[in-house]
Amino acid sequence: MAAPQGGGAPGVQAALAQYREAATGQRWTPQNPRMMRVDLGVDGQPVLARQGSMVLYQGKVDFSYKGAGVRGRIVGNATGQEMQLMRCSGQGQVFLAENAAELHPIELQGDAICVSAENVLAFDESLQHEVRRIEGHGIPGGALFTMQFQGTGTVIVKTQGTPVVLPVTPTTFADSNAIVAWSAGAQVIISSQVRLRRSAYPGHSGETVNLQFRGAPGNFIVVQPYEV
Repeated sequence: MAAPQGGGAPGVQAALAQYREAATGQRWTPQNPRMMRVDLGVDGQPVLARQGSMVLYQGKVDFSYKGAGVRGRIVGNATGQEMQLMRCSGQGQVFLAENAAELHPIELQGDAICVSAENVLAFDESLQHEVRRIEGHGIPGGALFTMQFQGTGTVIVKTQGTPVVLPVTPTTFADSNAIVAWSAGAQVIISSQVRLRRSAYPGHSGETVNLQFRGAPGNFIVVQPYEV
């Protein structure tokens, strides 16, 4: 950040001008690649966000803490920890972020998407959402937990690094820790593969759990350049 000239207010404001709040009048507005602003006054619908992801809010906003899907809780696919959600309602603006992860708004228009529970930051409460469990031998915790979203609204997905979107082919495999999301029409199959990992050591097989995806043309997966 450039040092202000002269120490006066105009110099300080000029130095910080590029970081000013971006208010577009839209419900969801990225402030930068790692922070999202949601205006609850637009549409007037509440938002469900990962507990602890609020970094700032303005206006009259009410927060209540509930389990994922309002009725239950989600267990993280890598850590085994519960993902708690908070319900944000009112007429103000809420700024969301988590550990400087990159944030990506995905707008649904009656279609559906599956997102790894670990990668869900926030979503419109108006969306239909349910927790799905993918069981398989060798998966940490015994299962992968995903959320399927459907309807009209926005899901904010977080990633470690910039993700890549790939079409599903007959031979599409993804590391279970690197997968972020996939089209709801894709079929998921657990597949154990043997390969060398960074954490491999003498006597360790190097076996890892991969997900194989199948589906008709038009299906896709989203992966991040990161794995546990």
